[in-house]
Amino acid sequence: MATCNVGERKVAICLFRSDLRIHDNETLFLANHQCDELIPLYCFDPQHFEGTYHYGFPKTGSHRLGFLLDSITDLRGRLISLGSDLVVRLGKPEQVIADLIKTLNLGTDTVVVLQKEVTDEEVKVENGIRKNCRVQLITTWGQTLYHLEDLPFQPKHLPDIYTQFRTKVENKVPIRKCINLPGKLKPLPTGLSIGELPTFECFGVPAPVQDVRSVFPFPGGETSALERLKTYFWNTDNVSRYKETRNGMIGPDYSTKFSPWLAHGCISPRKIYWELKKYEQERTSNQSTYWIIFELLWRDYFRFVALKYGSKIFFPSGLKGGNVHWKHSTEQFKAWQEGKTGIPYIDANMRELAATGFMSNRGRQNVASFLTKDLQLDWRLGAEWFESLLLDHDVCSNYGNWLYSAGIGNDPRENRKFNVLKQGLDYDGDGNYVRLWVPELVGIKTGKVHCVWTVSKLILDAASVILGQTYPNPIIVAPEWSKHVNRPETSSATGSKGPPAASGRGRGHKSSFQRSEDQHGQYAGQKRGLDFYFQNSNPR
Repeated sequence: MATCNVGERKVAICLFRSDLRIHDNETLFLANHQCDELIPLYCFDPQHFEGTYHYGFPKTGSHRLGFLLDSITDLRGRLISLGSDLVVRLGKPEQVIADLIKTLNLGTDTVVVLQKEVTDEEVKVENGIRKNCRVQLITTWGQTLYHLEDLPFQPKHLPDIYTQFRTKVENKVPIRKCINLPGKLKPLPTGLSIGELPTFECFGVPAPVQDVRSVFPFPGGETSALERLKTYFWNTDNVSRYKETRNGMIGPDYSTKFSPWLAHGCISPRKIYWELKKYEQERTSNQSTYWIIFELLWRDYFRFVALKYGSKIFFPSGLKGGNVHWKHSTEQFKAWQEGKTGIPYIDANMRELAATGFMSNRGRQNVASFLTKDLQLDWRLGAEWFESLLLDHDVCSNYGNWLYSAGIGNDPRENRKFNVLKQGLDYDGDGNYVRLWVPELVGIKTGKVHCVWTVSKLILDAASVILGQTYPNPIIVAPEWSKHVNRPETSSATGSKGPPAASGRGRGHKSSFQRSEDQHGQYAGQKRGLDFYFQNSNPR
């Protein structure tokens, strides 16, 4: 391997990006392996704090910035424990690296090691380093469970349907073992300024207000990620019940909550996989443990989709191409954005997102379907709003999921539409979730809170609700909702349970934001599993 050799010094720069961890970090391993002096570097890139591309929302909101600062602080502490430190700079990585080379009087043989990304802005950073810094650049691949080089096809031949992708790799392509780093890292160059960690004020972003209702009360960083892994697997055995609880909406333990740590690279998917395999050997192996792997595969898939299609994942017509005409309504989008649509289940989810930076997978599917299928507004409004607010924003997963929901991505049934009223009644049948996040409706004590516009004036008066004043009238009422307005009330998944699990390992399921692809057939006998209906067919 090439190294920087100035006099007796061999120096490598390890540029951290979305890999904010020590364990299973090939970038850090390679950089440390080949040099006498190591510079672990993180750059707070100004472009991450600009406006989103089309609609100008703040690209990094306060909740995610707080999580990022936690993660950087934790990474620095872990590096110090290994005899190193984290150099922190505010600026574009290509310029920061050029300045370091000049300050330290490093030569053209300087090595920079970084994790490869696949989307446009991140690729431009890599290209900028190559062009402006005159260094030897080494890239690694570290964000997926299946390594890019191990796939049985070239990225351009990636199947356009997830199930076909899974069939080609699952149980056929080996998962690489985690990379073990030494107990001590190479030292920093003498006299190098480490740099102070920035504050919220540095970015003009207000510090987030912590909400006691949050389902994600965890700090960022590798330390908390590994602690969550231990707790969810070994201390509570919650992983053995995951498939039954994953559609919950209240409390931290209805799902793994790994996604924010995965998005920032505080934990590697391989670490989760191999810990899960250990759990299956020592405790139990069932549908729930398999489902964790299944959802990691979806995450892989969206990254490979972004690699295959490039900037098409940001086009208004998505992967389908052609002319897609989205409606324009500032008023309707604002109502969706602020959680004031008059549809309580949608409003509760959108308010939770704004207050905490997190939303359940069930909620994400429904608010996305509502925006793109009921309101027929540009899916990029939703994707960019999510990009601004989500703790777990990952470009590939977020935009891939929105394309999927809008019917212009990797969905073989592009005319799918969620019945959001039925979904609310199915997964929050007693209305506890709605009342938690829409307190103006707290006086409506039953599941009727989901269709408050149909509730009698007597009940509204008793609950001190005045539609159009204390709570908005619905901005739209879809015809397929009517058959569910007066249905008998049932218990729901709120806070714990999801729909009953089917027997077997379910080879045709979807995870996360998009898991319902095969539910139309797979769950035909389970009323709560019928999540959607198809336009131009009989509503479910």
